[in-house]
Amino acid sequence: MVLDFNGEVVFWRGPAPYHFITVPEEQSAALESASPSVSYGWGCIPVTACIGNTTWKTSLFPKNDLYLVPVKAAVRKAEGLELGDVTRVELDISV
Repeated sequence: MVLDFNGEVVFWRGPAPYHFITVPEEQSAALESASPSVSYGWGCIPVTACIGNTTWKTSLFPKNDLYLVPVKAAVRKAEGLELGDVTRVELDISV
């Protein structure tokens, strides 16, 4: 399954501060449906993510009925992304 959407870079200050992009409702619902066959625990879903010319492996985190895409510093730097920027995200989920 491949999902494609636009999302805003947000910051979460929790115990492990990180930048994320929230997966929209429609795509999150599709992920929730696929979760039983692809999740490795706690609802996390391994994916290959792509923003611009940067591709990396990560895991989506469930939060409030949506999923979050972690966007590490190296990806933000390579793509010139700042907090609040909206960017196109492609997720490849092996179902």
